[in-house]
Amino acid sequence: MQIVAALFIDEIEMRQVPGPATRIDLRGIQFSAPAPTPFPVTITPHLVVLIRCAPGDVGSGVLEVVFDRDGEEVARNVAPVTVEPGRFTRQLVQAELTFDEPGTIEARCRIDQGDPIVVPYTLLEPVSE
Repeated sequence: MQIVAALFIDEIEMRQVPGPATRIDLRGIQFSAPAPTPFPVTITPHLVVLIRCAPGDVGSGVLEVVFDRDGEEVARNVAPVTVEPGRFTRQLVQAELTFDEPGTIEARCRIDQGDPIVVPYTLLEPVSE
């Protein structure tokens, strides 16, 4: 199995189209956002990890996502993943992330201790209205 993509999103929708084939609609892909309130703040952004299993490969593994700030682990999610060989799946991951000030957290996503895909998420100053 391998990770095809990992992104922070607002929404995901799966739909069937003729073929039969599947479409994945992703909305609100983001790598940064303003803080919803003054700091300190805790947020729970949605991370979607798209995973494929090649034909003939084993269709099970473990997805690990480690959220770190400046090399220090601040949250971690580990979950089994099953994908039918020759197919794709998606895994939604959510963590509570606390920020005392603006900054960046990196989500390090990997399957079965493989090389990680790194996705940054930066929280900015709140927007004044």
